[in-house]
Amino acid sequence: MYRLFVGLDLPEEVKNQLSRIQSGIEGARWRPIENFHLTLAFMGAADRHQYSDAIEALSTIEMQSFDLALSGIGMFGDRKPRAIWAGVKPNSELNHLRERVESVIRGSGFDLERRKFTPHVTLAYLKGVSQSRAMTYCADNGLFSSKPFMVDAFHLFSSTLGAETSVYSIEASYALSSSK
Repeated sequence: MYRLFVGLDLPEEVKNQLSRIQSGIEGARWRPIENFHLTLAFMGAADRHQYSDAIEALSTIEMQSFDLALSGIGMFGDRKPRAIWAGVKPNSELNHLRERVESVIRGSGFDLERRKFTPHVTLAYLKGVSQSRAMTYCADNGLFSSKPFMVDAFHLFSSTLGAETSVYSIEASYALSSSK
């Protein structure tokens, strides 16, 4: 069985920039730099046939490359914070790519969650962190932003659960065509 998701990898410069703001919350489980990514669709468990179907379906997506930038820091869990994340500047091309990914993945038989897309990069998972402490961290780092970077590919990732953290591996990559 595979545990799959589709996402974007980030440039090393952006990953390094994110890692520099990973401190200041006791009880935070900071994500390792190699795990920074932006999820487009979480597929969950898949057998080898579903895995092959996903690889084939994703290969049908044709789009132009585009620029993307990270902006702002937020949290999931208003009363009981459970994660800290870096946000993404609004981007219609990213939304279009995500819609295309969801469409072809659903078409290949995956039952994806239907929730509002909040593009983000998870920085930490929280356990026992007060709402006020998480809000202070978000306010202190709220002006975070990255320089725009080119998104010229998306990837099918597998995730293996480990004792400390998950290990993500790129199973297949899909190039976006260069802008003309």
